[in-house]
Amino acid sequence: MYTIEPNQDYRDQSQRQIDQSATAALKADAATHYDECYNDYLFAWCNRDNLALHYGYWADDKPYNQHQALLNKNQVLYAAAGIQTCDRVLDAGCGIGGSSIWMAKQHGNQVTGITISAKQAAYARQHAQRHGVAALVDFQVSDFCATPFPDQSFDVVWALESSCHALNKADFLAEAYRVLRPGGRLVVCDGFLLQRRFNESQWQAVLTCLNGWAVPNLCERDEFSRLLTQQNFQAIAWQDITAQTLPSADYMYKVAKRLEPVQRLSQWLGLRTKAQTANYLVGQAQRRLFTEKLTEYCIVTAQKI
Repeated sequence: MYTIEPNQDYRDQSQRQIDQSATAALKADAATHYDECYNDYLFAWCNRDNLALHYGYWADDKPYNQHQALLNKNQVLYAAAGIQTCDRVLDAGCGIGGSSIWMAKQHGNQVTGITISAKQAAYARQHAQRHGVAALVDFQVSDFCATPFPDQSFDVVWALESSCHALNKADFLAEAYRVLRPGGRLVVCDGFLLQRRFNESQWQAVLTCLNGWAVPNLCERDEFSRLLTQQNFQAIAWQDITAQTLPSADYMYKVAKRLEPVQRLSQWLGLRTKAQTANYLVGQAQRRLFTEKLTEYCIVTAQKI
């Protein structure tokens, strides 16, 4: 049996010794992943309107397509956090600006997006200009565990499939608490472990996902709630949206299967980087984490009193 413990980096099929250099390497690997896979995401997953590097939200009573489901995820989180137009938002792990641009365009929010990738920040600025919201959004290169912002700078901290990249999730939560104003809200949407022990086959699927998405580890729900409480967050609320996420997991799997001949040929010709190939392999592996009930997918909100 294999076990995932908190605050460890399990990528590359071995537990790493955690020190400052290893943490820097983790951030560099994540930046490389998103830099090298930018065109892959735009081709196979999102588009230049939704700019979404995350799962969609497929409501049971509406016939969404992929584009609509990706955009709908933003609206679901926006409502869950009770965001108002006057709220200043920190998009912690903003990717290429999708959620930030959506909030500015649809609701007029002032949004600061941060990413550890300089290329992502540059892409996000270009997309914001193209969408006509450059005056409302600001994209910066920063680690969301150690931002340059003064205390109490934001009304909302938004983390859509980004907190998983933190080696120690408590570091992210402590920084989120620091930059939030009293009464400010945190909204996190991510995958969470349903178990910590895995057999050989399950472990390989888990490692494929961690490696492919440059994620060091995942939390359990109870563990994350405990970390929130330790950071003095209150009004903690969970919403399990695994069922609304499964259609996205199925969509990703089907896309990966369709592209398998292209991937094999491109890899054989030396046209795919290590990060691109690892990202492709996640497409087939990630669905198992849901169908075999190894993970759940949730929205968690909390407040700084």
